[in-house]
Amino acid sequence: MKRLIIFIISIGLFGNTFSQVNPPTQKMDAFISTLMSKMTLEEKIGQLNLSSGGGGIAGGPSAMDSMLAKGMVGATGGFTLQAIRHSQEAALKSRLKIPLLFGLDVIHGYKTVFPIPLGLSCTWNPELIKNSARIAAAEASANGICWTYSPMVDIARDPRWGRIAEGSGEDPFLASKIAAAMVKGYQGDDLSKNNTILACVKHFGLYGGAEAGRDYNTVDMSRITMFQFYLPPYKAAFDAGAGKCHVVVQCNRLCSGDRK
Repeated sequence: MKRLIIFIISIGLFGNTFSQVNPPTQKMDAFISTLMSKMTLEEKIGQLNLSSGGGGIAGGPSAMDSMLAKGMVGATGGFTLQAIRHSQEAALKSRLKIPLLFGLDVIHGYKTVFPIPLGLSCTWNPELIKNSARIAAAEASANGICWTYSPMVDIARDPRWGRIAEGSGEDPFLASKIAAAMVKGYQGDDLSKNNTILACVKHFGLYGGAEAGRDYNTVDMSRITMFQFYLPPYKAAFDAGAGKCHVVVQCNRLCSGDRK
């Protein structure tokens, strides 16, 4: 009982300290809570909808505009600057005016094309790779993209797997260094800046361990192998700031009409 009381008091003291040193987080949490309280169940479900664009919606572009105006799409693929602007304007006509996220597979450059990720990993130079991601972010953000489906951090040890080219190879140490470098390159030091984009770590954990190199095949994984080889790059990416809640919210805000 004495230990339990000490533990509870410690949590209280730490919580007070945390709230004092993180006022932006408190403000963000309050903003999210207020917004969520205003949303209908349909709008909440709609914000989970990642559309591939007008072509991926039954009824085509006009149906897509209608869904956007109802707040039934949370994110969509990024195409031309004109299409992005059109979709954003349609989304901002919705009841709560929640801006869209625009995502794209910016995986080894945007306008400037760099070697594939596996090729970049051969440099063993995280700083160089970070700079390539920084250039890609500046170019993609200028075209309205604010979210990239990168870095791909799957450890792949079977060359028969067709997606091995998307990752950094078989070594968890190198893959972890590269994952952190790419996240920092894409996101910079401040996601409110208009030349940064949100990094998204992929794919589902252990995806790269598919048997016989067959995509989406069975994975037989021991706990030790999972923690020692396959999960370290994910941790490195998240430690570098990828995929945190405040990042998503902040990126969603800056994808409103402020971007030219």
